[in-house]
Amino acid sequence: MIDWQRLRDLKGEIGAEDFGEVVALFLEEADEVVARLTAADTARALERDLHFLKGSALNLGFSELAQICQIGEHKAAAGEVDVLLEQVQAVYATSRTTFLGRLDAIEAA
Repeated sequence: MIDWQRLRDLKGEIGAEDFGEVVALFLEEADEVVARLTAADTARALERDLHFLKGSALNLGFSELAQICQIGEHKAAAGEVDVLLEQVQAVYATSRTTFLGRLDAIEAA
């Protein structure tokens, strides 16, 4: 679900202070995108949001979320609008909770 090594690597790459800022920005933007997914009025808008979410998820180690977003992105690119949105939302919620539960340990390391 979460690639913890990716998080440790990211923290090492950007430093502890910037890591906290990146995490806060990711959570804020991901919350917004996940909340608006069901309101997407076109397959193109859905594809764009899933692409953004996939890239952000990969950067922060949310590997399962990135995989699901990639599947949905490909479906949306083909014009489909029924692209596992409930699954994306559920995986994001679970991943977010798991991530926040271990964030202090990552930040302290």
